[in-house]
Amino acid sequence: MGLLTFSLNVTLDGCVDHQVGIADDESHAYFTRVMDEGGAMLWGRVTYELMESYWPAVARGDEEAPPALREWAVKLEAKPKYVVSSTRKDFSWANSHHITGDLRDGVQKLKDATPAGVLLGSGKLATELDRLDLIDEYRMLVQPRIAGHGPTLYEGGLPTTRKLELVSAQPLRSGIVAMHYRRAD
Repeated sequence: MGLLTFSLNVTLDGCVDHQVGIADDESHAYFTRVMDEGGAMLWGRVTYELMESYWPAVARGDEEAPPALREWAVKLEAKPKYVVSSTRKDFSWANSHHITGDLRDGVQKLKDATPAGVLLGSGKLATELDRLDLIDEYRMLVQPRIAGHGPTLYEGGLPTTRKLELVSAQPLRSGIVAMHYRRAD
């Protein structure tokens, strides 16, 4: 069984708005390495639609992008992408699949079928999956920013505190810190 790893950019005050972080070559290279280690991507509908609106065009060369972004886009294009949505049924982006039915069962089956692991990149979906005790690891790029607004990580709360064990912490040149934790309980 593969691990479910939640990975996202987050500011010091917990904001997960994709527009407030530092998006440089080093942070994109980090996420590319993390994606390379996993066997599949997992998103909620909103994140999927955000990604689908830009990255396929970068992968095709229709959008100008620096080499680090193009590398990410090409690898993302080839990666299996799984989407949890109760409102959208059609997912035409290459290698996209819809998870239907019971959330716990669907994600557990995905983990079981993906020995290299699944990379989760949606904040709201992470809250639901953490409530179901399905997340095994957390790989966050902690941005040296205080956004002062939302959306924030775990806005809906969790029933209990999650105890984590530090695997690694790596500062990047920009001041971002790449944090890797695994569940300790």
